[in-house]
Amino acid sequence: MSAVRWAFGGAFAALLASAACALEVRFEPVAPGIYAHIGDKGARTVENEGLNANIGLIVAPGGAILIDSGATFSSARDIHAAVKRVTAQPVKWVINTGGQDHRWLGNGYFAAQGAELIAHTSARADMLARGGDQMQALRQTLGSKADGTTPRLPTRLIEGRDAVLELGGLNLELRHRGAAHTPGDLMIRVPVVNTVFSGDVVYVERMLGVIPVSNTRTWLEAFDALAQWNPAIIVPGHGAVTTLAIARRDTRDYLAALRVHMKKAVDDGTDVSVAIKSFPLGEFAKLLVAAEIHPGNASRAYLELERE
Repeated sequence: MSAVRWAFGGAFAALLASAACALEVRFEPVAPGIYAHIGDKGARTVENEGLNANIGLIVAPGGAILIDSGATFSSARDIHAAVKRVTAQPVKWVINTGGQDHRWLGNGYFAAQGAELIAHTSARADMLARGGDQMQALRQTLGSKADGTTPRLPTRLIEGRDAVLELGGLNLELRHRGAAHTPGDLMIRVPVVNTVFSGDVVYVERMLGVIPVSNTRTWLEAFDALAQWNPAIIVPGHGAVTTLAIARRDTRDYLAALRVHMKKAVDDGTDVSVAIKSFPLGEFAKLLVAAEIHPGNASRAYLELERE
């Protein structure tokens, strides 16, 4: 059975259902040996323990590989319990796909279980720069649910643009093309099933977030590097398991349109407030939280293009 058919049958329907139940961490199969928990598509809350993002799981012959560790010690413990319901294999590796809180602040829990923590060197720098602020924000949002969370940096660092890792005969391909949503955004492909964990390079169903550490130009480069793999299945950073066509529609097309519009506004000397209001959202308005997030995205893209 092909990876596409395997993912987009009953497993895909189960993933959609799991997205509506944010309180329980649950890994659903997307391809042989590949699983995903689809997190809340809304804000961080006490109920979701700050885990409003997707988490991946690869069951390899040499052990389990976790893609991201959750936002807190508590959510990491929930993630580990969900892993144990899928496999008896120990978690050997945790790969952080970026420096956003829900990608790495659960590292301390998994390090205590003996897992090796892996990330791109740019992600580690981002964690160092923003970890204190992330912890403060989580404590304000989660209260006691943040208890026990201690920032733990990855110890095995990926450098450069491309790398290959191997565990028990299973190869993983890794790509980094500079800052996307965050400076260390890392994409991971499992070639045997042509499945990609995109991290925050891809958002579907909800609008992506351009934050102060984002870079829309290299984000597009990262997306294009992902597209070169021609993946059959993409587990995005946010939203349901998806295809390359949908990922392009919800992520790349929006970023490209945003840059074109804001570049013209900068070149024409149009005031940023006017440029934001004149952007034609069109079909992008259907994405979740578009009305709340787009103005900030547009403002930061304008400032970025002024610097280019």
